[in-house]
Amino acid sequence: MENSMRNIKVLDFSQALAGPYCTLMLGDAGAEIIKVERPGSGDMSRAWGAEFAPGMNSYFASINRNKKCMTVRMDSDEGRDIIHRLAKWADVVVENYRPGVTAKLGIDYDTLSKINPGIVYCSITGFGTVGPDKKRPGFDLIAQGMGGIMGITGQKGGMPTKVGVAIGDIIAGMFGAFGVMRALLEREHTGVGQHLETSLLEGQMALLTFQAGGYFITGKSPEPAGNIHPFIAPYETFPTQDGYINIAAGNDGLWSKLCAVLDIPELEKDPRFDTNPKRVQNRPELVPLLEKETVKYGKDELLEKVGKAGIPVGPVNTFEELFSSEQVKALQTVQEVVHPKVGKMKVIKSPINYSKTPDEIRTPPSLLGEHTEQILAEVLTMSEAEIKALKEKTII
Repeated sequence: MENSMRNIKVLDFSQALAGPYCTLMLGDAGAEIIKVERPGSGDMSRAWGAEFAPGMNSYFASINRNKKCMTVRMDSDEGRDIIHRLAKWADVVVENYRPGVTAKLGIDYDTLSKINPGIVYCSITGFGTVGPDKKRPGFDLIAQGMGGIMGITGQKGGMPTKVGVAIGDIIAGMFGAFGVMRALLEREHTGVGQHLETSLLEGQMALLTFQAGGYFITGKSPEPAGNIHPFIAPYETFPTQDGYINIAAGNDGLWSKLCAVLDIPELEKDPRFDTNPKRVQNRPELVPLLEKETVKYGKDELLEKVGKAGIPVGPVNTFEELFSSEQVKALQTVQEVVHPKVGKMKVIKSPINYSKTPDEIRTPPSLLGEHTEQILAEVLTMSEAEIKALKEKTII
């Protein structure tokens, strides 16, 4: 079956993580992506992470496959003309500049939609395009703190803790990709594009779900509570002789099975712990009693015993353990792509598995400006002389 996303063309002005993650998802789905960067420096993330070849490092490489990269000085008349011509070609534009920057560059929605009324234009900002914080720099750490995620993450009584990956950027990118797909579907019926916006702050707030629901009812802000579930016990991380495991005994039946596995029948009917609400209330007394038993076992041994009893359980993996696990191998989550200058590179594939039109990793992340001349020649039909003149003026 033909993948209809292969007909979608995306003009990508984004950098760092939120915007590039959005276009990563669109590119994996089959869309053709042209990533536009500044001559000389390019996307700021090209300078982040472990460099494994000149102009290529781990951060940029992880989120910029399936894209052609070109460099254009968009603050010049000639560069702006190139962008306007590409806007006629494109179905989608993605940008994550601060509010107001695209208008100064002449690449905002109002300008480009006059050139191409069918354009779907996605803006990803830090905190939205209205309100007192609209021009605040949109970095992930700041959004996690402002959006409430850090306020409920970390050990009880300890310092608020950010999530170990840039979840603010990633979630905003995911919502951006979802918004683009919906806007494209709307365009199928109307023939007209639209401007959609999302932000790191709004994405973080969307993740609050039941925590926000509890606040709306009680008026009390939830606090960091480590790895526990606020309404279920035991549902947390336990130590073993050589690592940690997570156990989620989510009801009284699972609690009974856990007591049998750990050979602590006296706790099952203990009046402090015989119902889930009591176990939650008396968690400070319960957890040390369980930890006393779990540390008697090795990690793999306890995982097997608890798992055989039908209790939800899983290891707390290091990356080495994760990527060498049989489950990850079976899912073929880690794939290799070959770069003509770098060689073989490992990447994590899309987590969505389609039966008829699968996502694909077609091309490796590109070097800065790698496809500039190809795009100008093939998409805009520029002559060699025209391209040479742009190079001499450092427009590209």
